[in-house]
Amino acid sequence: MSQKKICVVGLGYIGLPTAAMFASRGHEVVGVDINPDVVESLNAGRAHFEEPDLGMLMAAAAQTGRFRATLGAQESADVYILAVPTPFKDGNKPDMSYVDAATDSIIPLLKADDIVILESTSPVGTTERICDRICAARADLRTPRFKEAGSPGQLRIAHCPERILPGQMIRELVANDRVVGGISEMCADAARSVYDSFVKGQTFLTDSRTAEFVKLIENSYRDVNIAFANEMSMICDHLDLDVWEAINLANKHPRVSILRPGPGVGGHCIAVDPWFVIDSAPEQSRVIRQSREVNLEKTRYVTEKIEKAASRFRDPVIACLGVTYKNDVEDLRESPALEIIGHLAANSQQKILVCDPMVKVLPSSLADHANVSLVDLDTARAEADIIVCLVGHRAFQRLDPKLFFNKVVIDTIGLMYDRA
Repeated sequence: MSQKKICVVGLGYIGLPTAAMFASRGHEVVGVDINPDVVESLNAGRAHFEEPDLGMLMAAAAQTGRFRATLGAQESADVYILAVPTPFKDGNKPDMSYVDAATDSIIPLLKADDIVILESTSPVGTTERICDRICAARADLRTPRFKEAGSPGQLRIAHCPERILPGQMIRELVANDRVVGGISEMCADAARSVYDSFVKGQTFLTDSRTAEFVKLIENSYRDVNIAFANEMSMICDHLDLDVWEAINLANKHPRVSILRPGPGVGGHCIAVDPWFVIDSAPEQSRVIRQSREVNLEKTRYVTEKIEKAASRFRDPVIACLGVTYKNDVEDLRESPALEIIGHLAANSQQKILVCDPMVKVLPSSLADHANVSLVDLDTARAEADIIVCLVGHRAFQRLDPKLFFNKVVIDTIGLMYDRA
């Protein structure tokens, strides 16, 4: 694709790395966000969250003038990428307000042959929803119809879900295969040409509904498999068995590959996306629903286990190792560790020590509790009666289990088993 002007709406964990990659390939990129602090930071060449190589790309983009951030979509572009949140609301229903608002913000700027790509993970039919919204507001524009051939002069509207892992975003943006689903074949071809400027993996074309569902399948699959591991951990507790040894031995079978249990499931993808499937096909998604419930129950189960251990002490000190949603990232979204600590803090006066090398200050949901403090690992180990292993950061993986021989250890991630 020749050099284009690209507008990326939403500069969070997906939009910003994507914008940085396009800028690094010589495109003129305008990023749009609703947070003035984020816009100010990015225009100064500073990423607003930590991610390997992202800071370097942003500094270079600012220096060359290929990237700038604004508080609203103000200028016409050739390509519009929507990378806004798609959370769920009451009753685990998809909240499409961010996608709708992002679409509305670009509608006045659109012109014939522009490309509009939705990257946000979304329920099936969302790309068509965008198309219908544009059509209703701009009768002067020609919009494609689902699975029609398409023709010159139409908008090109497609869905291209992200497939990147926090901590490896930049590398995976380039190396991973992509699925691009168009409202029409012409739309899919146009969207693929956009990503060809930096994607080295294969790009597979399909229709927009299939592309939307593929992303939901991927995360539902992972949620189901994690639920199996988490259920095994609770069964092993009931039978007084070591789940880590049991899973390790079961995985010696050539066709068995059980995942590791944990305190639940976090992150904006696996903890959220299965609900989109359940909402669209409630009678057909029984395994997916049950898996979601198992993973939510595991978080409650761990919380109760900690409370039971604490009841043996008069004034227990509880040290929680890890508060982010996964290893070696600063991301707190949907973190089961954060939920567990928050519940303990709100429902008791016990002293709670939080230790996490990825977190510089306590998140706001914990900072208001006088009984919670952020400490280093040595302090946590010295002062705690109960040690709770919640996230397997690299810094924790170097721990010697012998240092905790006089502590009550609740290991939800197999940290001590790995080091024994």
